[in-house]
Amino acid sequence: MAHHNLKSGFERLSDRINLFPQGAPPTELLFRILGVLMNEKEAALMSQLPVKPFRATAAEKVWRKDAHETLEILHDLSSRALLLDMEEPDGTAMYMMPPPMAGFFEFSMMRVRTDVDQKLLSELFYQYITVEEDFIRELFVNPETNLGRAFVNEAALAAAALSAGTLSSATPAASGPGELAMQVMDYERASQVIKTASHMSISMCYCRHKKQHLGTACDAPMDICMTFGGAAASLIKHGIARGVDETEGMKLLEQAYESNLVQFGENVRNEVSFICNCCGCCCEALVAARRFGFTNSINTTNFLPVVKEEACSGCGKCVNVCPVEALALVSANDPARPVRKKAKIDERVCLGCAVCIRTCPSGALKLKTREQKVITPVNSSHRAVLMAIDNGRLQNLVFDNQAYLSHRTMAAILGVILKLPPIKQALASKQMKSKYLDRLMAWYQK
Repeated sequence: MAHHNLKSGFERLSDRINLFPQGAPPTELLFRILGVLMNEKEAALMSQLPVKPFRATAAEKVWRKDAHETLEILHDLSSRALLLDMEEPDGTAMYMMPPPMAGFFEFSMMRVRTDVDQKLLSELFYQYITVEEDFIRELFVNPETNLGRAFVNEAALAAAALSAGTLSSATPAASGPGELAMQVMDYERASQVIKTASHMSISMCYCRHKKQHLGTACDAPMDICMTFGGAAASLIKHGIARGVDETEGMKLLEQAYESNLVQFGENVRNEVSFICNCCGCCCEALVAARRFGFTNSINTTNFLPVVKEEACSGCGKCVNVCPVEALALVSANDPARPVRKKAKIDERVCLGCAVCIRTCPSGALKLKTREQKVITPVNSSHRAVLMAIDNGRLQNLVFDNQAYLSHRTMAAILGVILKLPPIKQALASKQMKSKYLDRLMAWYQK
């Protein structure tokens, strides 16, 4: 019978999530996660919302509800961080559905709450992300444009600038300590994000909170993850996160440095929306990097540590704090001391976070600049477009509101054309006689 072929609200929301540049494989576990966070009617409503930020009037049209009822629903969904409601400079409210990560997965665990079963949710997240693997692989293994990037540990960088030591002649690519301090761009500093943010909020670490429910959390600080800008304003307004000023933000950053946490933030230069202070044992991105052995899953910093071999005592402290196991102890090949060890760095894996440098008691680790500069997208829109191109989902951004048949049809056509070989793309363009399509394909191929 026909009704057996109708999709559930959760299945339709899954389809909607997978219009994002970053999606989520539609498995039974995903539907169970959605079922903990919302009811099926809410899922069906959310499945109709545009991908890009929208006004309440857009929701009115697709939901076919009056303004009052629409605003009530939008407010309720925003109060649970299933939507973000942000205020434009002119006071207009703009709404957006965040992606799963960094988005509504994390938001669900950023505070202690009684309206959902967080222990069950933690178990489902663990099964979906860690056991099933498809989601984490799609998020961190496959993309050319990464979701997040590491920030250099500024305390280690400052120590390097004050150090009187120099690197040995065996490391000609290294820069002098003072030069390094000058080479760090503002957008590479977590402190600069804190100082320039319009709003800043602090919440529980999603990863460690989840692990706490599973009984495997470490003792790193819990209330230390940072959100900025419009997202922070929305989370603060609904009591999901706590608003802080620059002074407290800088104190928390210093606490993160002292706890040897890695600053993992949004992979953009302007208007960074989050910085997580991550431990190597609980952070899903760092755990995945070690588990799958992949490189470039996180945009690295523009720096690399270098071992000053004659000063290395082989104590292993740097090895113990490295979140991605980029350091190891190997033989120092010292005939006078056959058992002597030294640290060795795998540059292919290293994030360049410099956490190892601040822990070295003998000053044997210094920083150098990477030979190839890491490119960071300008802003979240730039990154979203790049990720959409990587994932073959650009058409979903161009024809955004797929509640309309015309948008779905044009998105499907564009999706097919963008996947054609160049010769066939040219033929398609000629047949369609579209200057717009010519320009879009040229931009897509840059």
